[in-house]
Amino acid sequence: MSGWSALSALGSISVTGPLGIAIAVWLLAGRSWRLSLSWCLMFGAGMALVVATKVAYVGWGIGIPEMKFAGLSGHAMRACAVFPVVFYLAVRRMGSPARRVALGAGTVLALLISFSRLPVLAHSMSEVVLGGAVGFAVAAGFVFQARSEHPATVGRVLLALCMPVMLVMPFTEPVHTERWVQQLALQLSGRTAPIERAWKLGQDKARPSHDARRPARDTVGQPVVAPRFAI
Repeated sequence: MSGWSALSALGSISVTGPLGIAIAVWLLAGRSWRLSLSWCLMFGAGMALVVATKVAYVGWGIGIPEMKFAGLSGHAMRACAVFPVVFYLAVRRMGSPARRVALGAGTVLALLISFSRLPVLAHSMSEVVLGGAVGFAVAAGFVFQARSEHPATVGRVLLALCMPVMLVMPFTEPVHTERWVQQLALQLSGRTAPIERAWKLGQDKARPSHDARRPARDTVGQPVVAPRFAI
């Protein structure tokens, strides 16, 4: 597994999903009922927005072709929502400098995970940026509310819940969320096949040479038409 692939795996639903649940459980254990409910609602809203944008494109072709946008990056949204919050809550009882450092570290990790979706050709820049923006909005909203809350459970409990997830889950069998999204989109739209992206990810990485820009021809001299890629 390459470095970018390993980072990308940390943003998968197999990792960020359990981490999101661990945050809610830790808050409940600390008797922060209101904060736990707030986290669940905000994180759930971010997840719903990711699914809605992907279903809209796969089922009806609703997107922004000029920006190569076919739905929010779920990896970017979840990473930017979960990791800053996990790092912040882990040192919640420490001083303000420690909280700022932890929040910054979680933010940097989330940015790296989000960026990793580009070299692995999973998303376009617009999908990563907008997905990350939604995730950071979730994290910022939660941290703003958490400043006045004082959960009874210490941060080490949250670390004990999260560390096994971060160490083990990236190497487990991936959850096929994209397949579920496609099935949902097809059922809602009534289509028999998903709408494919009309652009190729990563095609601007290297500028083709003069000869490469000439259309390929078959043995009888007719231009060869390249097929459109699958989503």
